[in-house]
Amino acid sequence: MILEQEQKFKEVLSKIEGKINEQSFFNKFLELYPAAWKKHKMAFSKFKSSKQFGKTIPLPKPEVSLRKEIRLWLKKQ
Repeated sequence: MILEQEQKFKEVLSKIEGKINEQSFFNKFLELYPAAWKKHKMAFSKFKSSKQFGKTIPLPKPEVSLRKEIRLWLKKQ
C-alpha cells in the first residue's frame, strides 16, 4: 500500500499531459514518486521472503497491485 495514496494520485493526475489512462498514470507515478515505488516493492519482497516454505499466500506483484489501485481510483474520478 502506498502511503498518502490519495494525495499522491491527485498530484500525478495534475501533472499528466495528454490522454489520461492507466499506463500514462502508472508511468507518471513512477517518475514523480520513485521512493514510494521503491518502498512498495520492498514491502512486497519482505512479505514474500517471510512466508514459510510450502505455504502460498496469493499476493499480487507490486506492478499489478499499483495498477489495480490506479484503475479503481481513476474510476472514482
